[in-house]
Formats: sequence, structure tokens, C-alpha cells
Amino acid sequence: MYLCSYEYPASARKFKEFNANRSDPGTTMNSTSETTNHDSAKAHRFSGYRNREILHIFNTFFHNESTGGILLLICAVIAVTLASIPGGEWFDRLWETSASIGIGDFSIEMTLRYWINDALMAIFFFVVGLEIKREMLVGQLSSIKRSALPIVAALGGMLVPAGIYWACNAGHPESVQGWGIPMATDIAFAIGILSLLGDRVPPSLKVFLTALAIVDDIGAIIVLAVFYPAHALHLEFLAYAGIILAVLAAFNALKLKNKYLYIVPGIVMWYFTYRSGIHATIAGVLLAMVIPSKGSINEIRFQSRISLLLEKFKITSNRKTNVLTSPEQQHIIHSMSTELKSVDPLLHRFESKLHPIVTFIIMPLFALANAGVALDFSSISSGGLSPVTLGIVLGLLIGKPAGIFIFSFISIKMKLAARPTGVTWTQMASISILGGIGFTMSIFINNLAFSSGSLIDIGKISILIASASAALLGLLAMRVSCSGKAPALTAEEILPEETNRIKTGV
Repeated sequence: MYLCSYEYPASARKFKEFNANRSDPGTTMNSTSETTNHDSAKAHRFSGYRNREILHIFNTFFHNESTGGILLLICAVIAVTLASIPGGEWFDRLWETSASIGIGDFSIEMTLRYWINDALMAIFFFVVGLEIKREMLVGQLSSIKRSALPIVAALGGMLVPAGIYWACNAGHPESVQGWGIPMATDIAFAIGILSLLGDRVPPSLKVFLTALAIVDDIGAIIVLAVFYPAHALHLEFLAYAGIILAVLAAFNALKLKNKYLYIVPGIVMWYFTYRSGIHATIAGVLLAMVIPSKGSINEIRFQSRISLLLEKFKITSNRKTNVLTSPEQQHIIHSMSTELKSVDPLLHRFESKLHPIVTFIIMPLFALANAGVALDFSSISSGGLSPVTLGIVLGLLIGKPAGIFIFSFISIKMKLAARPTGVTWTQMASISILGGIGFTMSIFINNLAFSSGSLIDIGKISILIASASAALLGLLAMRVSCSGKAPALTAEEILPEETNRIKTGV
């Protein structure tokens, strides 16, 4: 701040001339005339520019997810291998080690596995919530026409496998509550498999799969919150969490942007949610919904200020290439940094900082702590094939692809939705098979659905078999249906501009 009181005699005349030119009536008249002439062109280019920005965000997301999917696969293989070999029991006991956090008389104690599943996975769900909110604001879910296909496809991909599981386990009260296991798609694994095909896959198909998986996550979150409580409900803690959520929503409405105003109450809300009986990870989603999605200044004001600062920077330049800038340029750079922070929404700052942490730390830890199961296939076939195995394998391998494709086909034929640009029906059927990769969310719900350790292990083995089979079959189907390099598409063709946009205000 003290830089503002500096005087720069050497450049004073340049600034004076610059400001005089800006206020000259003739200059203003000419500038206004030029602006009028270019208004329509700018308006025409704006939607294309925004779509290119959305596509850039998606490409970055896709790259991170595909790399994270490979790492997730490696960690799952490590966990299964150590659980299956003699002497590997130490690895499972490691996650049962107790750890506590305490301040004075207050403390929380859980095993390492539960710290990962209840605390670190809350951060995962927070990032998922941020992605959902971003998609609803500017992405594939931002308009009715764009969002119709992934929403309808995801709905079919949840209802059909859940129905198949229920049909296989009806009359088995100890296992029928696992119907939520085959409902969700693991986006990291699915995108990781898709990335192996490189530029053969049409970009619009990648966008469709990502949007489908995000809608899947919404469904899984609702199912998790409503049907799979961690323990008996305690309404007083639920009320405390609700009060904090209301306060955070008020902070958003008052346009408060300080990240600590959301982080600290968010942690407290997580604790009350943890004590309430609803799974603690739901607090992450609720927190994401109240994170501000708008910057402190709008785009027009940001462009005006940055343009002015760039002009000032150019005027103060001595036309030499120096490592160190002049004091006045340092002040301008500081001002530009402030403007950049003002226009960048808190939602984007949280997502960009946390996404790599979730992808490369939290998800691998979850796989190491939860995917470990001894591959004893006799446990799923003794006395006939287990109904849990039948429900999960048939749900993920048959129900998921069938639900996604049939619901997509019907919605497109009824003109409720549009088929992605440059995508064939064969490719739509092939991508539906990859929807059967259910790893992360399926294991998460599997751990909550069953109280019996043997059923949990059967569920894990079934999920691994079904997900691996869906990955291999989906990859093979995609290789056949995407035989050559996909045609190049513009951003407008991948994400057609849609005037019927969903209204969102937070």
C-alpha cells in the first residue's frame, strides 16, 4: 500500500499526456464511433470465446483425471496384491491404527481408515460439489438443452442397475440394501481408459462422459445422504450444521470473499454433520454449494482496469530487457495482481488448489485403505453364486450400459435432447459400457451398506471384477467404434451456444 505514496518525476509527464489523451473530446468521439462499429462483432465473438474458455477448463480437468485414474489403478492393484499374498496382513492392520486430534478436553479419535473415509473424503466431495456447481454455471449443465442428455442418461444409468441389484437380492434382507452400489460411475477410471485412445475419441464424446459422471455423482450424493446414514440420527447436531450452513449462505449473499470465512465454519459444520448420523462427507457438498462463484468485479470492469494498467506499464518502460522492473512498474504489477485476485471467483481458486490434492493424494489413499481384499473367489461362489455378486456384476456390466444408452436413445429420438456433435450411435453404445466402471463410489457405498465383514469383502471383489471387465470391454468397444482420428471440431460445435440457459445466482 505504501507504494501509492511514491512520486515518479521521470514518468510524470508521460502519465499526464496519457490521461490527457484519454479525456480529449475528439479522441473520445472517435473512440465511441469505433466502439459502435465493432459492437456487433464483439458480441458475435463473445459466445465463441466463452466456449473456448469452458473447453480449456475441461481439457485441463480431463488431463488431470486421466493421470489420476492411472495412479488410482496402481494403488488398487497394490492394495489387492498385499491383501492376497501371505504375510500382507500388516498392510490392513496399518489402516486400523487409531489417531486422534484434540484441543484441551475436546478430541476426535478414529482409525486411519475412517480418517480417510470420513475426513479426507469430505474434501473429495467438496471438490465434486464445486465441479457440479461450475458445470451448472458455465459448463455442460448450464443450459436445459446441454444438460438434458447427460441428466437423462445418468438417470437411466442409476435406475436400471439399482433395479437389477434389487431383483437379484429381493428376499435377502441382509444384502438388499446394497442397491446403491452399482449406481455410480468412477470418472477418474473412465477418463483414464478413454485417454488411452488419444485423438480417436471425438471431443464432444469426452465432454458427454464427464457431464454424465458428474450427474452420476449428484445422484450418488443424494442416495448416500438419504439412504446410508453412518449411525442413528441426532437432530440437535443436524440443526447445528444447518445453522452454520445458513450463516455461510448469508456470507455468500453479502458477497464476502475471504476464504477463511468459509473454511473455519466449514470444518465445524463437518464435525456436527459427523455427529449427526448423516455421513460426514455430505458436509463437503453442502459447503461447496455456498462458495461464491462470482469475483469482486465483473468482466467489463476487469478488462478496463487491466487495459489501463497495461498501457501505464508500456509508458513507464525504458525499452530495455531488464530482470528487475522499475519501482513504478512494480507498483503496476502489484495492482494487476490485485485485479486478477478480484476477478477470480473463490469457487475457482478452491477448485484449482484442491483438485490436484484430491486426484494425486486423497483418491490414492482411499484406494490403498479400502480396495484391499483377498481375491478368494470361493467366497462369492460357495453354495452357488452370491446374490450380492450377481446384483453388482449384472448391474454394472449390463444395467449401467443399457440404462445409459436406452435412456439416451429415447430422449434424442423424442427430441428432448441432442446427440453430441460428430458422435455415432455405435460410439454412444461403447461409451455407455465405460459407465460400468464403478470403483470409488461403489466401494464407498459398499462399506456403508453392509454390516457383515464377509458381505463387504464379497461386494469389493464383485466391484473389482465388474469394473475391470467394464474397463476392458469398454476399451475394446471404443477401439472398434473409433477406428480413425476423430474429426476436428470448433469449440462452438463441441459446446453449442444455448440461449435457454439455466439461471443460477450463487
